Amino acid sequence: MVKIFPFIFVILWSSAFITTKPLIDNSDPFAALAFRFFIVSLGFYFFSVFKKQNIFINKKNIIESLFSGVLFHGIYLGGVFYSISNGMPTAIAALIVTLQPILTNILSGPILGEKVSSKQWWGVLLGFAGATMVIGFEVGSNIPLEGLIATLISLLAITISTIWQKKLSKNLPLPVSNMYQAIGGFAFHLLIIILIVEPYINFTTSFIFAMSHQIFLVSFGAFTILMYLIKKNSASKTVSIFFLIPPTSAFIAWLFLNEKLTNFDLCGFVIASIGVYIATRGSKNNKS
Repeated sequence: MVKIFPFIFVILWSSAFITTKPLIDNSDPFAALAFRFFIVSLGFYFFSVFKKQNIFINKKNIIESLFSGVLFHGIYLGGVFYSISNGMPTAIAALIVTLQPILTNILSGPILGEKVSSKQWWGVLLGFAGATMVIGFEVGSNIPLEGLIATLISLLAITISTIWQKKLSKNLPLPVSNMYQAIGGFAFHLLIIILIVEPYINFTTSFIFAMSHQIFLVSFGAFTILMYLIKKNSASKTVSIFFLIPPTSAFIAWLFLNEKLTNFDLCGFVIASIGVYIATRGSKNNKS
């Protein structure tokens, strides 16, 4: 079962592509994310109580988990949602965030002491090339400066949060860690609402469906799997599967939204898959 977790993660995480737009069309991005992580934090709280996990942990672990949540649920997702709501092409935003495995590989050595093999680097480069083929460069697109800056900040946030989480992954039970991370994300978006934006949510049918999808399948499902994979594997290997997100999102968009999928896109998907296989396989001497 554990061996198919990366596959399940890619499908669930990629499926968020088809429900982000309905959320943004019916709400302010920060209000939507605050609502989402308020519900998610409650869900992980009740699950932790049900599993009889001790949620009253020491202050140091609470602060560490809250900070991880601010980075991942707050700055990363907030930046992506904000950039798309301000006209950033989804494909360009996805391509920029797809640089995460490369940045993580660069930083995981000096910070985590992980050895990144030459096979992993070749896999990373192939993965990025395949993802780029599927997404395309969209050279003629009008890229808003605010959207570009927000996406770059998101890239830094998800990279730092992945490395940070790897350092903390053995400190807490997964449900308790996820609960405090969700609280951190909720607090971040609530602060943005109080200080900067005027929040609104239109509880339309499409909003409720999209929010339910992102809460149950993405936050409870995909994110929990991601935290488990980070805990069990090296950070550099884990994030390599993110190269499969853009191709899989393109396939899901073709399947459900009737968006175009060309033979060139399919070639990119194959190349990205080969790259991820090589990067996650690594070498026998590079076990975490």
